[in-house]
Amino acid sequence: MGLSSTSVGIHAADVDFSVKKTSESDRIIALAGNPNVGKSSVFNQLTGLRQHTGNWPGKTVTNAQGTCTYDEKNYIMVDIPGTYSLMAHSREEEVARDFILFGNPDAVIVVCDATCLERNLNLVLQTIEITQNVVVCVNLLDEARKRGIKVNLEKLSEKLGVPVVGTVARSGKGLDHLMDAVSSLETKQSNVIQVRYTRPVEDALGILTPILSEKLSSSGINPRWLALRLLENDTELICKICEYIKLDLLSDSEIKNGIFAAEKLLSDHRIHKSKLSDIIVSCLVLAAEDVSSGVACCCGKTYCDNDRKIDKILTSKIFGIPIMIALLGVIFWLTISGANIPSEILSGWFAALENKLAELCVSLGVPEIIYSPLIFGVYHVLTWVISVMLPPMAVFFPLFTLLEDLGYLPRVAFNLDKCLKKCSACGKQALTMCMGFGCNAAGVIGCRIIDSPRERLLAILTNAFVPCNGKFPTLISIITMFFVFSSSGILSSVWGAVLLTAVVLLGIGATFLVSKLLSKTILKGQPSSFTLELPPYRRPNIMQIIVRSVLDRTLFVLSRAICVAAPAGLIIWLFANVEISGITLLAHATQLLDPFARIIGMDGSILLAFILGFPANEIVVPLIIMSYMSAGTISDALTLAEMKQLFLANGWTWITAVNVMLFSLMHWPCSTTLLTIKKETGSMKWTLLAAAIPTLLGLILCFLFTTAARLL
Repeated sequence: MGLSSTSVGIHAADVDFSVKKTSESDRIIALAGNPNVGKSSVFNQLTGLRQHTGNWPGKTVTNAQGTCTYDEKNYIMVDIPGTYSLMAHSREEEVARDFILFGNPDAVIVVCDATCLERNLNLVLQTIEITQNVVVCVNLLDEARKRGIKVNLEKLSEKLGVPVVGTVARSGKGLDHLMDAVSSLETKQSNVIQVRYTRPVEDALGILTPILSEKLSSSGINPRWLALRLLENDTELICKICEYIKLDLLSDSEIKNGIFAAEKLLSDHRIHKSKLSDIIVSCLVLAAEDVSSGVACCCGKTYCDNDRKIDKILTSKIFGIPIMIALLGVIFWLTISGANIPSEILSGWFAALENKLAELCVSLGVPEIIYSPLIFGVYHVLTWVISVMLPPMAVFFPLFTLLEDLGYLPRVAFNLDKCLKKCSACGKQALTMCMGFGCNAAGVIGCRIIDSPRERLLAILTNAFVPCNGKFPTLISIITMFFVFSSSGILSSVWGAVLLTAVVLLGIGATFLVSKLLSKTILKGQPSSFTLELPPYRRPNIMQIIVRSVLDRTLFVLSRAICVAAPAGLIIWLFANVEISGITLLAHATQLLDPFARIIGMDGSILLAFILGFPANEIVVPLIIMSYMSAGTISDALTLAEMKQLFLANGWTWITAVNVMLFSLMHWPCSTTLLTIKKETGSMKWTLLAAAIPTLLGLILCFLFTTAARLL
């Protein structure tokens, strides 16, 4: 069943948490949970992938909504951001808390990991403090069983006072019982657990809560929970609540007097706002420990032993980084080997169709001035981008998703954490760098996981140093032609993967260097600490890998590239066909750029190709060929051997090849990435700086290498 235009929700502080309904009888179910607890599996199984994703308006945090029909009732499942807490120290926590508070969900399913239940209960208790309409889903029971962990679900339900259901979401086991619990959930539940705080805090709550209960009887806001937030003086949240309930809490004399009396009581016990927050967190942790006591027990002696043995190797100081580099090389080798033939096939199909389209236009009498820019400009560039990008992405993204599902990517962040800390950056940046291999725009979006604004900017400004999928064709072509062309068979592809890995490592090194320089200059600050969970190694779900890599990544990146490649095709055609004084605009621009390009070891045709390749990095090499051949459109008919001969005839040497690779690795991000940076930062200053930093470093490196090579 699809989603219609009926919507419910709130508009608080310019954030619209509306949810689309198919009818007024639909029930809204929020799906909450810590990261890596299988929340996405629960969501996908319940909705059958009938979902749509997007950003909460006004926020840079994604959400997913889908429909679930059970027992002839329709449910709108809202997958809110995974978070460890609702204390709102990050945007994910803020959005998760605000949707539970303001999104009017009929129920909240909190997904927990059966293998580490105590830690997950912290989120459960915080959710219950906001709303009693909670169902606890204890997932990953199969993994718990393998580790010798037993969970007494009935006892847990008795202690919490809310329904508790055990599931194995990947196989769908227990999800029917979960929906049974949701459908039969009572609005007012008895015996729901209430977290007890220290005596002074409870006495302060005893003063303020009754006043709020009387004032907010019909608001749906838990007065005890709100009393805690007022005593913590969470001004941003209080403003949202005031707007939601249409009452200025801080202007009400009775509430003000209650707050004053409660604060005085806390002050008499030397409890100030900062200490109050520590007390609240401590009491929540102790309550979670008390609830889990006697509920979860480990009967096996080999709990996590296998994972720990593997981690001793994969995260060790000696082998961790070399293994990471080796895996990167294997992925590049598989990508290079697996993408060549499909790319050639696609290119052949598109070329044949292009000829037929041209013949059709001629037969229909369409003027050349109309069909030529559309077919040999827009269509040609679009199909080139698709044939060059799609095959490598179809190999790279599933491999990347496989590592993610296995649980290896957090180990990458762990291995690089110390290096990034020395650069005053955040360890989470390692994960955004991994995303940048597919698409720098996706890597920039991924920087949302970094809580610190300073460290988030660092990650955004340096993400372009990680070569994206669009830069690989240029790098692979140059490496193959000038450094491994004499080899053949598997040795050629392996050596090519080794050289490509070395180039990528150079980009990673540049990331560290620039992060350090920025941290000492315009983005001064100390690295913040963060909690990095090393999830258990899990058997990957092949279908989910295919769906996520194709839908969420490959098509997402390809669609963005297509959007910018279409107008680029028209511009390139105009440059190659419009003449001034008998010389094309392309030739004029090449002559203008040539003197400067020679200084950095290239020529005007190469530098212009990079400039015209701004919309899509994939078209740089074809643009160079077009310029050398004085063709009116991008050429893709040459073999690697013919391309090498063409380049050599136009003055290329091994120095030129190295400089092209260096500048391809380090120059301005593509237009899609810069648009994403502008959207994420909301600042033209940071967007321009994100373009200037890699370009300046690329120019400096090319100049230094060219000067040194010529002297030697």
